[in-house]
Amino acid sequence: MGAVLLRTASISKAGNSITVFLIAFLIGIPWVFYHLLSEIFLNGQSIGKRARDLKVIRLDGTQPGLGDYFLRWLLRLIDISLMSGAVAVITILINGRGQRLGDLAAGTTVVRVKASTRLDETIMLPDANYQVVFPQAASLTAEDVTLIRQLFQQGMQRQNYLLLNEVANKVKSLTGIRTDLQDEPFLRTVLRDYAHLLNQV
Repeated sequence: MGAVLLRTASISKAGNSITVFLIAFLIGIPWVFYHLLSEIFLNGQSIGKRARDLKVIRLDGTQPGLGDYFLRWLLRLIDISLMSGAVAVITILINGRGQRLGDLAAGTTVVRVKASTRLDETIMLPDANYQVVFPQAASLTAEDVTLIRQLFQQGMQRQNYLLLNEVANKVKSLTGIRTDLQDEPFLRTVLRDYAHLLNQV
């Protein structure tokens, strides 16, 4: 009888240990994978990023892929989890582009977005006598122009000429424009052309 009670007690302890492990596992999984899963399923945003109107995008302005999100998440362990974010802060300060280690490796950046962008916020209106340089700018969508403008402003503020170059190349690929203009004046001109053409409609 005593042996049966001991065996029952030992099974009960083992059952409790398994229960505790399962509870810890179920609580830990969302915590560990939160950033990865939220960026994948919320299109580059976590709940915090969404609240602050921030979003992860590739440097060329396109949506990151699963591999990009995974690389950001994997390097987050080094960036933020180890040493309480010191690595991320140092990386951001050194590269001067606002990118942490995960962003540099994945070719991504975090930009500010507006939940509902008004039309007058997406364009820079030229004067009435403005002459369009690139009529192909009309093929861009309002969303394209909003993103181009945000990336242009971010590139100018941070003096991130690599970002400006990637945005300019993406605009050229979207519109078929061929030009020898430098990236900054090219992007300014495309934004003005779009605004002028939009006002003519």
